[in-house]
Amino acid sequence: MQHFDAIIIGSGQGGTPLARKLAQAGWNTALVEKRWAGGTCINDGCTPTKTMVASARVAYEAANSDRWGVRVDGYATNLEAVVERKNKIVSGFRAGNEKRLQGERQTLFYGEASFTGRKTLHVALNNGGSELITAEHIFIDTGSWPRIPDIPGLSNIPWFTSTTLLDLTTLPSHLLILGGSYIALEFGQMFRRFGSEVTIIERAPQLLSREDDDVTTAIRKMLEGEGIGIFTGAEAQQVEQTSRHIVLTIGTGGQTHTVEGSHLLVATGRAPQTAALRLEQTGVKTDAHGYIIVNDRLETSEPGIYALGDVKGGPAFTHIAYHDHLIVYKNLIEKANITTAERQVPYCMFTDPQLGRIGLSEKEATQQGLRYQVASLPMNNVARAIETGNTEGFMKVLIAPGSGKILGAAIFGAEGGELMSLLQMAMLGGITAQQMKEMVFAHPLYAEALNNLFLSLDK
Repeated sequence: MQHFDAIIIGSGQGGTPLARKLAQAGWNTALVEKRWAGGTCINDGCTPTKTMVASARVAYEAANSDRWGVRVDGYATNLEAVVERKNKIVSGFRAGNEKRLQGERQTLFYGEASFTGRKTLHVALNNGGSELITAEHIFIDTGSWPRIPDIPGLSNIPWFTSTTLLDLTTLPSHLLILGGSYIALEFGQMFRRFGSEVTIIERAPQLLSREDDDVTTAIRKMLEGEGIGIFTGAEAQQVEQTSRHIVLTIGTGGQTHTVEGSHLLVATGRAPQTAALRLEQTGVKTDAHGYIIVNDRLETSEPGIYALGDVKGGPAFTHIAYHDHLIVYKNLIEKANITTAERQVPYCMFTDPQLGRIGLSEKEATQQGLRYQVASLPMNNVARAIETGNTEGFMKVLIAPGSGKILGAAIFGAEGGELMSLLQMAMLGGITAQQMKEMVFAHPLYAEALNNLFLSLDK
């Protein structure tokens, strides 16, 4: 048995930087990774999808180049080349992460870890054999994977997840997508722009069920404007493979419909990767869905064992996993007292245009009984958007009456994530709506439109 000061399970965006920093602080550190360095973000999530989204944007501009006074004849999408470009970028990022795990006092095991006792792990090595390791501090960063619904017939047909679809090199003639949340919409628009027909089937009454109605309505209008078929309030009842098609039977509005496609993407949410850990061998408790329960300092019910990133539930974003490692590191090494209680949770959906979100939505503010004002501005009133030909969407900010405190924002428009980040910093710094209205921004940036956005409160 090998003893370490710390063991980290999973090399995602929480595990990798934590392993490196603990080693630099003098801890003998082991990291166990069952697949590739970098976790979901680099290998199956942010890096590959946003790389392919960029290719889809180029295809869109080629198809619509007349809007900018440029004629492009005979363009074609080479999905094999798109995937090759994606793989090259992913490989480079993965290699960089692996290099960061090879420093002094760091031991990297490629294999699958499972608990054999409270602080003891068995590692089944990928190249054969096994290791038994133990540590007083253990950090679980095993992330999540696609959740597959129980639909009659699904087990009898070929289907894709957001992971496996990334390696498809033949363009689907008609891609059916089960699910209408962030992943589903990014993939749907991407493949539509590559040239596939796309149909999205969402069980909830609206797309992106956590967002405000005006946001989801605008996003649906945008997607349908690009030729994407959308069913909401639709229950998948059965799926079957015929000689020519995948046939999906759905129930919606009291009626039954069939939708035919060539390929099926299942994007109905994600589930924590906890089953293989054998947490029953420890005192680590999980909730009804298998997510590890932690306190606001990310410690589990077993002292000395922590959980970071998606595996603990809550906001499932790469940047949250990264911030998780800062909380744990600073509290343990620097004797700080940081918690998750008051941290900001920004996020961005990388459709085109983007949806950037920070703070409260109108739904959430209403549920909390808060009074608020709304400042809004359509993107077709933004000079930079007009100049660049990107006028889809709008900006919306919630403000506390009287104080001018910014409570939250939804930016659905070009560079929506970047604009949201400016508002996030304003919220953190206590900058008010009045100050934003009068702030000097360089002309003619998208950011300059924040002047007019807050000026709308005076109308």
